[in-house]
Amino acid sequence: MKRRITLLAAVLMISSLAFGQSFYWGIKGGPTLGFQQWDGFEQNVLLRYHGSAFIESIAEPGEFVLFAQTGYHQKGSALRGGRATDLNGNLILIPTQGFIFHNIDLVLGIKQRLDFSFLGSSSAYYLFGLRGDYTYDTNLEQYSSIGSLFYPFPQFVEKWNYGATLGGGFEFDFTDYIGGILEFSIHPDFSNQYIQPELRNVRNPYTGLNQNLSSRTIRNTTFEISVGFRFLREVIYVD
Repeated sequence: MKRRITLLAAVLMISSLAFGQSFYWGIKGGPTLGFQQWDGFEQNVLLRYHGSAFIESIAEPGEFVLFAQTGYHQKGSALRGGRATDLNGNLILIPTQGFIFHNIDLVLGIKQRLDFSFLGSSSAYYLFGLRGDYTYDTNLEQYSSIGSLFYPFPQFVEKWNYGATLGGGFEFDFTDYIGGILEFSIHPDFSNQYIQPELRNVRNPYTGLNQNLSSRTIRNTTFEISVGFRFLREVIYVD
């Protein structure tokens, strides 16, 4: 955890130097809806959470600004409503199973505020960015221990991924230097989170027989709702 916090702080420090002496910065977080496609088939939604820190340049409404953000995001999917038969032939319900991928991301992009006079001291905005992710951990080990051949194997997880970030929201000015944020964003991956080649002669722990497993790919998309605070760092030059 200490290394991750240090990395986030370093990214923001470098970004602040790139944006100049006056800039906005802030923190935001909230719930995440995780979606995954397993070989093109959509899994059930996984409800998790995320948190980010960001920095952005200053411009007039209607002009584009540059922004950078980095944070922690949980991605994945879930299986719900599964059923199985026990040794006595009785039908049993399988508890919800979540497949969680822990990611740190970095997003670089552009943002534009829209000048809507009816919003008063508030403003709307939209943003677009390119994103890189590093997956440092998963919970797939717990499914490997039960010997199921249907679940993903930890060794085939792709650590590095990339995609896009698109979103929009509202900014609320509390004072000249402090404001609030309500943001909605979607984060599709362009690369696969998981790439499993075809596996031959894999022993099935339930039947004791060997079988072949077809190749499998998994790709992420997440939808996030964020609330947070935005702060202005302003430098005023005096002659």
